[in-house]
Amino acid sequence: MSLLHAKSISVSIESHSVISNLDISINRGECWGILGANGVGKTTLLHVLAGLRKADAGEVCVDGHPISDFRRKELYKRVGILFQDSYDSFPTTVLESALTGRFPHLPYWAINSTEDIRLCMDALAEVSLSNMASREVCTLSGGERRRLALATLIIQHPKLWLLDEPTNHLDIHYQTSLLNLIVNKITTLSEGLLMSLHDVNLLVRFCSHALLMIDHETQIHGEISEVITIENLEILYQHSIRSVNDGGRILYYLA
Repeated sequence: MSLLHAKSISVSIESHSVISNLDISINRGECWGILGANGVGKTTLLHVLAGLRKADAGEVCVDGHPISDFRRKELYKRVGILFQDSYDSFPTTVLESALTGRFPHLPYWAINSTEDIRLCMDALAEVSLSNMASREVCTLSGGERRRLALATLIIQHPKLWLLDEPTNHLDIHYQTSLLNLIVNKITTLSEGLLMSLHDVNLLVRFCSHALLMIDHETQIHGEISEVITIENLEILYQHSIRSVNDGGRILYYLA
């Protein structure tokens, strides 16, 4: 049974078709990356798969059950989403913000326990933010906020991770170290990952499968070795692509 199965998904925004008849299945231990031009529907797809937006047609199932069958807290024990940007509605500390990731696992009106705080501090340490636990979130840089959002998702501990441009605001060091951290968790715990990226080389390095969203009705998906080719990338980006072999690792660049 697939961890996630989306069948015949179609979505329109103001009568404009964004996604048409998309099928995708993600099995445990698989790391999927999405590539596509701006506005092609990557974020919309992630929101549909997370149950935040209803598709016009089709069905999304998690662990073999339609997401509409789950209560919200039960769904978010299984599915977690990292949004493209973070917004601070209330003044909070880094630790207080991270603790929101425990919400799906707590009874209503429960108070965070010592164990909850320990889990949060461990997650903050994994993203190099433990020394900032008492800082106000509004004082963080863009990259620090991104790392906090990832720590919050680590604390949520979903089975399926949906990440919308997780490398936003991150420098090269944190791009690679945090993607390494996430992919190691996915493969070690036999969970699933689907993330949108703009860097094909990061996708090839960290993903086992790819979804290329060419336009609203054309998608190419499958294992990296089958999907990520110069021909497919040129179709996707409408630009000449070249590659170089660096010690067995293929790197792609614009011609």
